[in-house]
Amino acid sequence: MSPHMLVDTVRVAIHAPEGIVRAGLVSYLQHDRELAEVSVSDVRDGDVVVVATDVADAAALESLGALSDAADVLFVLVVAKMQWRADISAAVDRGVRAVLWRDSFTPADFTRTLLAVAQGGGSFPASLQGTLMEQVQVTQREVLVPRGLAASGISSREMDVLRLVAEGEELSQIAAKLCYSERTIKYVLYGVMKRLRLRNRAHAVSYAIRSGLI
Repeated sequence: MSPHMLVDTVRVAIHAPEGIVRAGLVSYLQHDRELAEVSVSDVRDGDVVVVATDVADAAALESLGALSDAADVLFVLVVAKMQWRADISAAVDRGVRAVLWRDSFTPADFTRTLLAVAQGGGSFPASLQGTLMEQVQVTQREVLVPRGLAASGISSREMDVLRLVAEGEELSQIAAKLCYSERTIKYVLYGVMKRLRLRNRAHAVSYAIRSGLI
């Protein structure tokens, strides 16, 4: 089942080393009929995996792989307040979609977060959101911009070509408007389609429109 689909019941696996913490989190599930617990041994059957930890560091992120190595697993971390010591981008790469400070959320916050994550959303404390945005900006400034790419991974020249294709221009007309050879325009289109695995020009234009690029 896709985690981005609305579901009748969200199956939640809860992993917490301390029994009292786990019991508290399990009791929170009873506040919403859309949530149901599955055992940690059946973690692959869960839509969302909740992991409680005192400190979120590199070792804690490594331990997530021991719970589930599935590529589409969605984790919610419950962390002792202000004990975040991990790279937030690395956490997102490992499937972390929400973080809750252990002493700062209510049962309603917990269930709302689980439902949001199961439906493809996420939730991070403001401080972690700021850190994540800073990392995105650094990537943009130091990695993408020097290569002439936008955050989408498409260069300004590629976007210009896709925009003109979407307007119905022939390749010769696009080449004239952008002051490139027709061969270069063909090469640009081929590069975009190959990199993004798009079937043809119409598919490329559709992708650009749906992604808000043009």
